Amino acid sequence: MWDSSKVRDLMDSLYQGYPVGYLIAWKNPNVRLKDGMVSEGKKILIDGQQRITALTAAILGQYVVNSAYKRVKIKISFHPVEEKFEVQNPAILKDKTWLHDISEVINGSALRIVREYLKLNPEANEEQIERSITNLVNIPKKQIGLIELSSDLDIETVTEIFIRINSKGVVLSQADFAMSKIASNTEYGGNELRKAIDYFCHLAVAPEFYTHIVDNDREFAKTDFWGRMEWLKTENDDLYNPDYSDLIRVAFTSQFNRDRLSDLVSLLSGRNFETRTFEACIAEKSFARLKTGVNCFINETNFKRFLMIIKSAGFISPKLIRSQNALNFAYIVYLKLKELNYPETYIGRYVCRWLVYSILTGRYSGSPESAFDYDVKQISDRLFEDVMKEREEAELSDAYWNASLLQSLDTSVASSPYFLIFLVSQVKANDKGFLSKDILVRDLIIQRGDIHHLFPRDYLKKNGLERSKYNQIANYVYMQSEINIKIGNRPPKEYFGLIQSQIQNSNPQISGISTETELMENLRMNCVPTEIMETELNDYQEFLAMRRKLIAKKIREYYFTL
Repeated sequence: MWDSSKVRDLMDSLYQGYPVGYLIAWKNPNVRLKDGMVSEGKKILIDGQQRITALTAAILGQYVVNSAYKRVKIKISFHPVEEKFEVQNPAILKDKTWLHDISEVINGSALRIVREYLKLNPEANEEQIERSITNLVNIPKKQIGLIELSSDLDIETVTEIFIRINSKGVVLSQADFAMSKIASNTEYGGNELRKAIDYFCHLAVAPEFYTHIVDNDREFAKTDFWGRMEWLKTENDDLYNPDYSDLIRVAFTSQFNRDRLSDLVSLLSGRNFETRTFEACIAEKSFARLKTGVNCFINETNFKRFLMIIKSAGFISPKLIRSQNALNFAYIVYLKLKELNYPETYIGRYVCRWLVYSILTGRYSGSPESAFDYDVKQISDRLFEDVMKEREEAELSDAYWNASLLQSLDTSVASSPYFLIFLVSQVKANDKGFLSKDILVRDLIIQRGDIHHLFPRDYLKKNGLERSKYNQIANYVYMQSEINIKIGNRPPKEYFGLIQSQIQNSNPQISGISTETELMENLRMNCVPTEIMETELNDYQEFLAMRRKLIAKKIREYYFTL
């Protein structure tokens, strides 16, 4: 919903007779009913929704829902002498030269309004007041252009038309079209389903929104959908916060065993892909299946069990997962395997494995539709374990672990999925932070630590290394900040010499590690080669190569224990 100032500007443009842009509607196809008759398709407004909402608010005086999901009234005032619009405010309400709410004028008697205004403002020019108020009342008669797109057009064509016409070049996703399609349907409960999708995604991020829905949308609060999502009011887990696009994709893919949202729009329209006709019974069944998919998605047991599985693999924080698409398909895997009656222990194992596999191979990077579509058909038609084994043999062979992964680890990007999987493996193994006696990597990730450099950054910079050289994944480690400060900018040979001296003298200062055995175990946990204790600047590149091999080895061992 626009803010009030934009509504004011729209009213002014209409009053002045300025162009306000076209509305774009996409006609739904005509649908054949069960009795053989044909029902004419409705029109879906795909551009101009905010303008229509603004007109509803300002001219009809109706409540609208703002971006915070609050029901509000937008009141626009009009000054008939200056012929100026303004958002209603306390100062205007005290000023008799203003008409305080144009909706009351437009929907009232123009003659009565003129007379009352002149009583309060006898010095005003009667002809001018009559003319300006008449122009105001005639705003609803102003024409707005409408472009109606044929029902024969596919989503891709409609999207391209929208982008070319829309001056701002706003990109509409296929999920946007799907949501419009769902919301426009009242016969099969699409309008209620649309709210369920929207409210769930909002509650997942802001549980405090619960009371707002109860207070402001009492009709929805009586629905079965609401009963299934009430549990979110006390949920503060931010590991998986889906938006409406994520929810629609998971619900649709898991129920229909396909992923192209253009197909969903067609199915909700009643398209018979074999006869190329549109039938009401197909639309009805499609809405019912989508509703089932949404209910499975928002089900408390499903959602919490899925999160528990993901966390058990070491994904304890959203900052460890860069790919929302990988997370979405992992949930699809969970829902499909549950539908296929796999035992819970197998479901947990396979979901974790598929998630890590898809992240390591970048399977759902970029546009995921084709991969989603192919994969869901595979796991629906074959034994999951056979599909998984086939993928591993093809994409996670020895060549991947011994060569490809090593190359992927040769980067300076701390948010690299490969480095994140290494951290996940450390969480899973309950590894301790670098040189920490008691603090786990898990704790450092959640609240207490930062990524630091084994070869201190300042030390490498002062010796002339570029950013891309000193910021290397193989030089990163989770470490307590206080330990990092004590290390300072010393080269590894120097600070390890101090640590070993302190161990011998039983006087730990840099870290709490008190024995040589503890030190060696800590290096092993963090995949730090023991050679680091003798390294200086000239050894840096060789050190990076050694550590990449240890990181790759740990990731491999982690993967095959899932």
